[in-house]
Amino acid sequence: MYNDELLSRNTLYCGCTYSEKKIVDNSSCWFEHNKKYIKRSKKIEWEHVVPAQAFGKSFEAWTLGDRDCVNSKWKKFKGRKCASKVEKEYQFMESDMYNLFPAIGSINALRSNYAFEIIEWEDREFWECDMEIGNKRAEPTESIRGDIARIYFYMEISYPWRLVISDVRMKILEAWSLQDPVSEEECERYKAIKKIQKNENVILMKECKNNELK
Repeated sequence: MYNDELLSRNTLYCGCTYSEKKIVDNSSCWFEHNKKYIKRSKKIEWEHVVPAQAFGKSFEAWTLGDRDCVNSKWKKFKGRKCASKVEKEYQFMESDMYNLFPAIGSINALRSNYAFEIIEWEDREFWECDMEIGNKRAEPTESIRGDIARIYFYMEISYPWRLVISDVRMKILEAWSLQDPVSEEECERYKAIKKIQKNENVILMKECKNNELK
């Protein structure tokens, strides 16, 4: 993972600060512990903004398995574990730092692989943290919706045929990207990852340049 000393040490969805040991300061963002995941509410986990399942299901090893995907008892397995073992492209996608963000563990667990959409009600399950999760959907706070949209754009253009965004979802993401333009911190993060991962993010390259944040 890239050195988070280069960037602000805050979680994606709630903006909570966390220590070098990846312990979340819940009081920094008035985050309410979820009773189901008390331990994970105090720790940082690396969240795939575009869920692994969204692109993983395009790999044969994920859906059908592979002859090399057998455990010590010679039992076959498939899914994420198999794709991680035998698919080189999947391995890179799964570890692509542009798609990985620090998140409170309980948020990561509850968000699961749900798509981002607008949720009509305002439940505020996590107290001051403006992240809604319900009905197999997740709604992030307005200030990061553009960030999320641009990650989806990057993943789709970087891995053709592995991630296909529907027309309906694309319209939502395009609106989010316009409503929440690229920020200086987003561009700094892009530059930090580019130095380490050695590949271009053409979406952020253009957005940062157009907004004179390169």
